[in-house]
Amino acid sequence: MSGRRFSNAAVAARLARLADLLEIDGANAFRVRAYRGAAESIETHPEAIADVLARGGDLTALKGVGKDLAAAVTTLFDDGEIPALREVAERVPVGLLDVVRVPGVGPKRAATLWRELGVTSLDDLDRAARAGRVAALAGFGEKTQAKVLAGVAQVRRHGGRVRLGDAEAALAPLLAAVRDAPGIARVEVAGSLRRGRATVGDVDLLAVADQPAAAMAALREHPDVAEVLGSGDTKTSVRLEGDLQVDLRVVPAPSFGAAWQYFTGSKAHNVALRQRAVDRGLRLSEYGLFRGGEGEHPERGERLAGADEDGVYRALGLAWVPPELREDRGEIAAAAEGSLPRLLEPSDLRGDLHMHSDWSDGTADIRAMRAACAERGYAYMAITDHSQALRMTGGLDPEKLARQWAELDEIAAEDAASPGGGPRPVLLRGLEVDILKDGRLDLGDDWLARLDLVIVSVHGHLDLPQAQQTERVVRALQHPEVNVLAHPTGRLLGSREGMALDLDAVFEAAAAHGVAVECNASPYRLDLGDVELMRAVAAGCRVVIDTDAHAVAGLDDLRYGVATARRAWLAREHVVNAWTLERLRAFLAKRPGAVGA
Repeated sequence: MSGRRFSNAAVAARLARLADLLEIDGANAFRVRAYRGAAESIETHPEAIADVLARGGDLTALKGVGKDLAAAVTTLFDDGEIPALREVAERVPVGLLDVVRVPGVGPKRAATLWRELGVTSLDDLDRAARAGRVAALAGFGEKTQAKVLAGVAQVRRHGGRVRLGDAEAALAPLLAAVRDAPGIARVEVAGSLRRGRATVGDVDLLAVADQPAAAMAALREHPDVAEVLGSGDTKTSVRLEGDLQVDLRVVPAPSFGAAWQYFTGSKAHNVALRQRAVDRGLRLSEYGLFRGGEGEHPERGERLAGADEDGVYRALGLAWVPPELREDRGEIAAAAEGSLPRLLEPSDLRGDLHMHSDWSDGTADIRAMRAACAERGYAYMAITDHSQALRMTGGLDPEKLARQWAELDEIAAEDAASPGGGPRPVLLRGLEVDILKDGRLDLGDDWLARLDLVIVSVHGHLDLPQAQQTERVVRALQHPEVNVLAHPTGRLLGSREGMALDLDAVFEAAAAHGVAVECNASPYRLDLGDVELMRAVAAGCRVVIDTDAHAVAGLDDLRYGVATARRAWLAREHVVNAWTLERLRAFLAKRPGAVGA
């Protein structure tokens, strides 16, 4: 194999792109599905594909990767490209990859728009829809045209932004390469990625290096780089596959803390911090905190702080502000008063209360999910497969739920027969129950009463008017057996806006009926978001941070939920699954005083 080392995320991105272009081109549906399945398998594979190939491993051992696909991936590492991707990109305009991101379009409709109307970009689609030409196509109509226009606006709003998890995965191999470059003393992530935002526009890296040129070359020459946007002595900007921009700056060690603070904080936070410096007769910049001095040089005067972030904040009379809080939402006043909260930490969480097994649409069985939770040190966990309304997921009706419980009884018997073997998380019996269109629940009251944990959520009829949607959800929350409202808005980052809901009414009902609201930690959702979580807690709600994992690897997503909770100023006492099992059971049983126990 050659020296090229693409990340799993970069390989998967190429295969997913190829699948979309092939579907637009009218390729065989089985071939398209094969590329998509391989992309998912490679992206979630725990070992780097580069390492698999380096040790002579067989890629066909991966789920969904056959001989032809394995050969295509091997060629990518040998030659730097996948021949089939190059060939189809010569026939199909790559601008259609933006068109397929429009909700309701997809590859097949994109192909029709291209062939019938000459649409090859978002701008083309916008013009065609505004001219009424989309509605005139067979199978489209006025309603679809209106959705297309709304979808184009949505894609543009999110344009250039990448989900937090995707950005992390794409950045990891570049970060490792820069850290391994000669003369590197330190490299850190800054920007919105460090602040834990749900989506990021670009990524900022800061380094201290004896040999800046080596650091620049390590980034510039990485195989995941699609384009070098600019490269100089101390700064390099590149664009990765998937359009994520990464900027690397080498800064002097005496300025590193000030630069890290500057390139991490939001604009509003930094403006407020600089004003605090001005009010004290000081000057704050990415070079440091200074007093006095004349002239244009940014480092003139007496340097008071700059080598580390804590010193910068301390010199301004402030406690160090955690990166997630640097949004100018009152954190500077709290830092001045010494009243910043002790934010939730990943180690505070004692369990995960929303996950799926192969009883519905999960890929692992209950024992595998439990073993993975045990490895993570959890005290408890809940299996919450889908209810019967979601037929495409193999949702559980009462008969199937009874069979699942028989397996849970077997596991309990195994525990009793062999009490040793290390700690095992208590296995709670739950279900993710669909909220039907009229607000009723997708399971009878007799079964709901027997469950340890009832999670309710909306999966269908997402486009109801706000009043009807709100009434539907509030009715479900009023059911006495309901414990958690999962992914409350139903949003999918970058592809689907949340439902039209009066969230204040929803939060009021949840608080009144002892229902926790979920921060779904899946990087595709992060629902509720930080701002909504703050509103929920202010309304008296408790929060559950769950992964909604459909595979063992999905359990690792909990960190994204923790980051979102930290951005919402949440502490351990706000989060139900940071509590002891005894307190959790009291909350689920809705015992008087359980919340404050």
